Amino acid sequence: METKSLSLSKSDFKLLKEHLEKSNMSAYNKEKLSNELKEATIYSEAELPSDVVCLKSEARIANTKTGKEFTFKLVMPEEANIKLQKVSVFAPIGIALFGYRTNDIITWEMPDGLQEFKILSVNRM
Repeated sequence: METKSLSLSKSDFKLLKEHLEKSNMSAYNKEKLSNELKEATIYSEAELPSDVVCLKSEARIANTKTGKEFTFKLVMPEEANIKLQKVSVFAPIGIALFGYRTNDIITWEMPDGLQEFKILSVNRM
């Protein structure tokens, strides 16, 4: 599977880089994110393409194995509320999707093992 480079705004890049340094995520995810950040394309806030998963965007994704769909909004940790479908950008799925675009397929290590998701749509709030 080809690896796409992340598309990130300057502020989102900074957010992820700082998180990576103090995070307790798995070694697999840490290395994956570290490599992705090295190759990321950085945009100004105004130039970030509209279908990129970023802070305050809403993503609809599907698990490629089960076909099960999820929709949630990426928010800062203090705003996270799973009942309102608001997921922290630092939750495993938040970090996994950050910087990817509609139709991208991503693999990420979840608590129950490696999972693959396809991004069906992205709406910027």
